[in-house]
Amino acid sequence: MAAPPARPREPGDQRHFIQCRSNRRDLPAAIYDWTGFYIGGHIGGGISSSEVLNGIVTTNNDGVRLLGGVQAGADYQFGSFVVGAEGQYSWLGGANNGIIFPGGFVYTNERRALASVTGRAGFAWGPALLYARGGYAWSDNQERLTFGGVPLAFAFDRDRRDGYTIGAGVEYMFAPNFSAKVEYQYYDFGRTGFVAPLAFVPFGAFRVDEHTVKAGLNYRFNPGAPLVARY
Repeated sequence: MAAPPARPREPGDQRHFIQCRSNRRDLPAAIYDWTGFYIGGHIGGGISSSEVLNGIVTTNNDGVRLLGGVQAGADYQFGSFVVGAEGQYSWLGGANNGIIFPGGFVYTNERRALASVTGRAGFAWGPALLYARGGYAWSDNQERLTFGGVPLAFAFDRDRRDGYTIGAGVEYMFAPNFSAKVEYQYYDFGRTGFVAPLAFVPFGAFRVDEHTVKAGLNYRFNPGAPLVARY
């Protein structure tokens, strides 16, 4: 028995095939938008500088110590550039910096927290954002001067709570409304010296600072997924 003749292709079939092939080839590329508000948290580590204070080495007695905290901010994107502002608060663990003076006098500074309000600017490349930041910094200090464990009165020539901070990092938008970041941030509260007791004045000034590295996660109140199609 002869095979039935093939059904001729309808013109619409060819058009449908061309349209489907075109759709597969021209799938839209993702466009990411960093504009909007965000909140998040971070963890990391910090360490203070060690330097010589007229022959006495100031030390970070606990080495690298853990930190953790929260942040909130807002960004605005124009083209590939992003500008914004962020407030951040970090709790520190084991943050004792010390100076042991001749005769058994011991000064300690338990830095319990760091805070900052900074501006930041960066360059967006797809889901990645490279940025630098800088602004105001604040330190929560609990300071003591003791002799044989007995507290003594003391005074410095300047406040060590207010300073500045600078840093840089990279942030990656890995899902709609979520981004992760890694950053380095340096806090500087200036150089300070004792004005009392008078016997400590000749030792000069020492720097109060903190080097930190943090990893964070942000929730963004904006659609981080593609906004429009690019063909």
